[in-house]
This record gives sequence, structure tokens and C-alpha cells, in this order.
Amino acid sequence: MTEHTGRRVLITGGTGFIGKALIKRLLLAGDRITVLTRRPRQASTSLGGAVRCIETLARLSADEGFDVVVNLAGAPVVGPPWSKRRKSVLMHSRVGTTRALIEWLGRTAHKPAVWIQASAIGVYGVRDPEEVLSEDSAVGSGFMSELCVAWEAAARAAVPLGVRQAVLRFGLVFGPGGSLPFMLMPYRLGLGGRLGSGRQMLSWVHLDDVLAVIERAIDHPEMTGVYNMVAPQPVHQSDFAETAGRVLKRPTWLSLPAAPLRMLAGEMGQLFLDGQRVMPTRLQREGYVFKHPTLEGTLRDLT
Repeated sequence: MTEHTGRRVLITGGTGFIGKALIKRLLLAGDRITVLTRRPRQASTSLGGAVRCIETLARLSADEGFDVVVNLAGAPVVGPPWSKRRKSVLMHSRVGTTRALIEWLGRTAHKPAVWIQASAIGVYGVRDPEEVLSEDSAVGSGFMSELCVAWEAAARAAVPLGVRQAVLRFGLVFGPGGSLPFMLMPYRLGLGGRLGSGRQMLSWVHLDDVLAVIERAIDHPEMTGVYNMVAPQPVHQSDFAETAGRVLKRPTWLSLPAAPLRMLAGEMGQLFLDGQRVMPTRLQREGYVFKHPTLEGTLRDLT
């Protein structure tokens, strides 16, 4: 792990799956953590006394500075159907929080050296499973794309203020939490199998690699701009089903047609029935070596 010198880190989304793991890692490295959260008391109980939890950026004086900002805030996209109201919640939880950070950045006397900004590969929209997508690929259409584009645009306002920014477009993050336990539950019950055609792509990444790349982005001044935070081996959903069944030693006989799933989930169904073949082009070009490059190795590590 990279040596740290007690840097001051401001994190949003610190009570989430990635945020909690990142805080644990940075505390072990000697960094001082402040978390912006709507529920500071609960967050303090969950994260421990070593983490300062604040409800509003107004609590920070103009003289108080941070070396690093990590913006992970955002309500989960998997949950209630994407009604107009739910879309508004998803958008505000990301864009609203980011704009508040930008306002704080404009008035603080001590600008951070780097801003790590979360985004998602949903920015590319629903794409043909054979189309290979890099960071240079065009953004897509649909709500997920609109959400990610607005989120990244709000954060980009930090750059003219002299702050280096690295944007990480996350695929499915697999770890001891997050979406993986939910995805594997049908397989554990012997009900796993193909969803829809099974041809849709899953672009995924192990949590260990996410944390390593965040630290790399903090430490390496040359990391700037957009990075696809995915493993180098995306898979078809049918391949995920076969691999999960093999690792868990469970049958994968079930095949669920797409139509009823889309009826039940509405527009949110695209998260399960559509996808993108995304590659970590910039990370590989810049020499990052993935700790968990294969799906089977990742599932064996996590199960």
C-alpha cells in the first residue's frame, strides 16, 4: 500500500459500500477523514470515532482545507421503479451534492490538490454487446446516461478552480456487499440462470481494484480526466450465470424471458437486461495491473 502522511480527505457517500471500504483503507494509511452525510450521528456510529461526520459544508470554515475530495454520493439506482419522483431523487443526490461541493470549493481558501469523482458506465447507454467501448466512445441516451452526464458536468466545474480531477466510471463493483450478494442469491437457492437473451454484457470490477485505483489517482498527478473503472474481461450474462453456478456448485437451469422482467422493473430493467462492453483502456495504457482480472477468480475470492 502507498505510504501516506496524514492527508486530510473529504468524502461524500462515505456510508455506502465503496465509501466504507475506502475509509477503512485510508484510516489504516494514516489519513484524516471527514465525511459529509445527511445522518451524521448514525454515520459516526457506523464508521467509528476516528472519522469526523458533518451534515453540511457550512460547518467548514473558509480557512479549513482538504488535500483530497472523493465524491461518491448518490442514492442507489437499484431500488424503487424509476418514476419521475425517483429519477429526481437519483439526480439530486448526485448533482445537488456535487454542486454544493463546488460552492464550498469556490469559497475555501485552501483548494484540494485532487478531486476523485464517481460516475458509471451507464453514461454510454444501452449498446450492442459486440461494440467495444473506451473512454473516447460517445455517450449514449436514456436516463442512466443523462444522470451520469449531468453528474460529471457538475463536478467538472472544479477544474477551472485549479483542482486536478480524475473521473472513475464504475462498472458493477463486486465485493463483500454491494450488488454481488443480491446477484448470487438465486444461484445459492438453485434458481440461477440466464436473464433474457443472456447476450447482454456485464462490465464488472473487484472492490480491491477500485480501492487501489482510487489511491493511485490520489497519488499520481498524471491521472486526470475520465477512466473506465472496469476489469479487462467483461462477460455475457449467460457466461456470468455459468461461472457463478460452477463456483457455487449450483445448477443454472432457469431461463427468465425479458418481457415480464421489463414489465416488472420498467425502465430500471435495462440494468439487468441490457449492458455495455466497456474496457479499462486508459488504466491499462498507463500501466495499471489488475489484482483480479478474471470473473471466475473474483467470484472464488469473494465466495
